[in-house]
Amino acid sequence: MTRIVLSLVIILAASVALAQHPQPYAGQQSRGIKALSEQETADLLAGRGMGLARAAELNSYPGPVHALEMASALGLNTEQVMALEDQKRRMAAAAMALGQKIVAAERDFDRMFAERRIDTAALQARSEEIGLLQGQLRAVHLATHLETRAALTETQVRRYDELRGYGSGAAPPAHQRAH
Repeated sequence: MTRIVLSLVIILAASVALAQHPQPYAGQQSRGIKALSEQETADLLAGRGMGLARAAELNSYPGPVHALEMASALGLNTEQVMALEDQKRRMAAAAMALGQKIVAAERDFDRMFAERRIDTAALQARSEEIGLLQGQLRAVHLATHLETRAALTETQVRRYDELRGYGSGAAPPAHQRAH
């Protein structure tokens, strides 16, 4: 009998502890688009990078936004500044257009679940559509990093990496989500 009571106490204590632990999605059910936080939605609509070009950034392919922020320290000339401004403008326009499409697709996808009108075929098609848009958005950001590297000298690229905290042995600063 003591064993049964002890087992019940342990089970009850474990249940209380589990119930007190916040669940990973608790509170997210009230989001306008369940799959996206407000910050993610804002970043997509504003054309920000959100770390999508990290593979380029951390392999010595600078982005135009940060390079322009460091124009003086990098010794950018007028022609380079103009080229990077153009890259930044084109990237932002393309990224915002794709971001709007992603947000709209996620909103529709969410609505399909909420209205209980989703099936396996629709799920597959919508997932692939959103995945394609996300891939296109990433490619826009990565391609711009390729263009930026081509506009800079090797010395400027090395200096950029140093200023960003890459390769100098120092821990890099937190990647800002400003592309």
